[in-house]
Amino acid sequence: MSRWTASQVTEVAPDAASLAAGRKLAVPGPWRETGCNDVLVWGQCQGSGKTPYQVSVDLTGPAYRCSCPSRKFPCKHALALLMLWSEGRMDDSGQVAAFAEEWAGQRAARAGAPAPAADKPADPAARAKRLEQRLARMDAGIEDFRLWLTDLVRSGLAAARAQPYSFWDDAAARLVDAQVPALAERVREAGSLVHARPDWAHHLLAEVGRWWTITCAWQGRDRLDADELADVRVAVGWAQSSEEVRDGDARPGPWTVLGAHRSDDGRLQQQRTWLAHDDGEVVVVLDFAGYGQALAVPQLSGARLDVVVSRYPGSDPRRAMFRDPPAGAEPVTALPGRTSLAEVHAAAAAALARAPWRDRHPAPLAGVRIVGGGGEGGEGSEWHASDASGSVPLAAGAPVWMLLALSGGEPVDVFGELESGVLRPLSVWLEDRVVGL
Repeated sequence: MSRWTASQVTEVAPDAASLAAGRKLAVPGPWRETGCNDVLVWGQCQGSGKTPYQVSVDLTGPAYRCSCPSRKFPCKHALALLMLWSEGRMDDSGQVAAFAEEWAGQRAARAGAPAPAADKPADPAARAKRLEQRLARMDAGIEDFRLWLTDLVRSGLAAARAQPYSFWDDAAARLVDAQVPALAERVREAGSLVHARPDWAHHLLAEVGRWWTITCAWQGRDRLDADELADVRVAVGWAQSSEEVRDGDARPGPWTVLGAHRSDDGRLQQQRTWLAHDDGEVVVVLDFAGYGQALAVPQLSGARLDVVVSRYPGSDPRRAMFRDPPAGAEPVTALPGRTSLAEVHAAAAAALARAPWRDRHPAPLAGVRIVGGGGEGGEGSEWHASDASGSVPLAAGAPVWMLLALSGGEPVDVFGELESGVLRPLSVWLEDRVVGL
């Protein structure tokens, strides 16, 4: 069955409140064991209780089942599941969860018809057809977005800033319908940032350039190698199942935790954990959780983990996931791969040459000094990290006073993320300990 559009999901909502609640849950964080085939969509959603809700949708009815106590039909969990499916954020391998298969069998028995062939392997022809339909929808959406971008640039950035939020939201909604949710999220976020950032013109110009580059890369995907294509898939939001990654490119430890950062935009929490191998390879583990849910237990900066990580395809630094929960941590105090600001900038430039839309780069800095940039000072971008090769502003909200207290004004090893031309410090590496920031 063809994948539903966002408007089709909206149509089956019992009321506006359920739709709004479903949208809040339509993020990967609270979900696990999601999947779909030609007739079924399923997943488990972690609610406030200990046991996750089991959610199944029969697309042929459509019919819905959820183990939550809601009397609305479909409930917010089923709506959220359909939203994730419509955006292409789940695996379509056809390996049906047991609870969904049982429910489908009961429905078929009641109807006097044979149960859906849930336990059969995915039909290659049907899967190829779904892939063809998805690519056609994405191609059309990307082409539509390029026209929107052309009009935006032709009208000028000042005119774009004067547009209402619906201007950005409508464009993002069309991208979601085209199953390119990551690009949609960037556009939606830009609608807020053009009014929030003092450097909005510079930021918007850079973002528009990144969006255009992503569309060019997508349209030329037939000429890309496997890693380049993987980068483009991430940029547009074509998800890869965690099961496929877990069984793929694995590398044993030990891995050293360089630092971690958590963010929360009100709908989705994200945790980034940077790891380094002994040979210098750096990967980042991403964890997500929905509103009110708990993120994975953070790893301590400076811990040396005896763990196997599975790496997603793409260019360095690659995304990774723990194959099993980390165990056997030992503390270290030597920052792996410590280097200069000039080398960090050179590595970031090389990464941008491969994937111009990449946002963050690891920065293991050796012997940097925290210096004031004039003005009244304080926690924020008035301060810089500096070494003999140059300096970089600290991100707004960086813990400057803690950095100064730990370093005593002397050069110190710092790990951080280089993002949009500023450094977000995540850990300080001292002679006798590592301090997470």
